[in-house]
Amino acid sequence: MTEQTSALLMDRNELTEFLAVVYPQFAGQITEVTLEHTWLRQPIDISHLRPGGTVSGPTMMALADVALYVAILSRIGPEALTVTTDFTCHFLNKPVANAALLAKATLLKLGKRLVIGEVELYSEGQDMPVAHVVGTYSVPPRR
Repeated sequence: MTEQTSALLMDRNELTEFLAVVYPQFAGQITEVTLEHTWLRQPIDISHLRPGGTVSGPTMMALADVALYVAILSRIGPEALTVTTDFTCHFLNKPVANAALLAKATLLKLGKRLVIGEVELYSEGQDMPVAHVVGTYSVPPRR
């Protein structure tokens, strides 16, 4: 694997096109990609809500997982088989049911085979995070 610590290997447009092919079920948008973090936005509709009028845990976890995947790919390039090996989600506050969900992903360690990152999830327009995620991803060896 080449050195990925100092440059983006995929920009927002390239990542959006890549996700459309390898993960077409993602209905959100990549809104920002930098060396420091990535931001994704997931519109929320009734299909994302659970009883009690809150965004479901699976919706929040899926967005966090994609956000970390995008952050990793931005640094290593188009490796579709980069997979989650560990994922811990702490639900902190009730998300707003009629607001989009925002995910800010940051990489903590970018290794040759393992990457560790964290995600803060927010309801759009709110300052307090609704969840905090830490995940580890396995990067396939280069051939």
